Amino acid sequence: MVDAEEFIDEKVAEIGEAVGDENAVIALSGGVDSSTAAALAYEALGDRLTPVYVDTGLMRKGETDGIRETFDYMDSLRVVDARDRFLDELAGVTDPEEKRHVIGEQFIREFETVAREVDADYLVQGTIYPDRIESEGTIKSHHNVGGLPEVVDFEGIVEPMRDLYKDEVREVARALDLEEVVSERMPFPGPGLAVRIIGEVTEEKLTVAREANHVVEEELEEYEPWQALAAVIGKATGVKGDNRVHGWVVSVRSVESRDGMTARAQEIDWETLQRIQSRITGSHENVARVVYDVTHKPPATIEYE
Repeated sequence: MVDAEEFIDEKVAEIGEAVGDENAVIALSGGVDSSTAAALAYEALGDRLTPVYVDTGLMRKGETDGIRETFDYMDSLRVVDARDRFLDELAGVTDPEEKRHVIGEQFIREFETVAREVDADYLVQGTIYPDRIESEGTIKSHHNVGGLPEVVDFEGIVEPMRDLYKDEVREVARALDLEEVVSERMPFPGPGLAVRIIGEVTEEKLTVAREANHVVEEELEEYEPWQALAAVIGKATGVKGDNRVHGWVVSVRSVESRDGMTARAQEIDWETLQRIQSRITGSHENVARVVYDVTHKPPATIEYE
């Protein structure tokens, strides 16, 4: 386990040395990884750091407002509305790896645009060790690792937490006195809801996925999962009122894990599962059914794509 206080001192100095007298931007998503990296970088650079939250349209319900509230102490925070640009780039894309690369490239282009505006030569990211292992091992490409384009318009990319596991990141977040809503927050993928949608990302699927994820996080909070999520995985027949529909199938997943490298599906009681399916099928007229995923990792990954 990492010595959090020692790690903070070491990384604040490392960030300051890497960036020197220049300016930097940091990719801020609101998750514990990027939030911890932002706090470290802010301590090292102060006003020379511009935190950038990109609203991709692929985020959780209420995410953008939550970011503004949580990080309002950072005067240089930029909130970029890039929803239309991301969805335009994802139109027609169905391959999981291609999705990740499209999202990774668009993220970088958004950060480059802000960097030019604030004259920043460095990008700070919250990449952690499992991200690197999975990308280097070709399990999947992370948008901030394997999903990066070949040409990046930054003098350097700084990843202060690249050797930490998630539980170690949480220790550092607590030592930095980050709010509990940040330090204890369950993981959320960098590509967002795009990897919780099988096939092409559309506005309708995003609406279903966003509301379903909100329901799952609320209902399963008492189980304290490592990660709980809902994914739109296809279509099937169902009955709504007196009508037969061919509607969306939503898969619910909840797992226990230490570091995300392996995971076990949680046993959820029947009453809770029935309440979840009732809320999700009632949230959208085109949701036909809800299923529960009992597969461990391995053989499955935690996310669907």
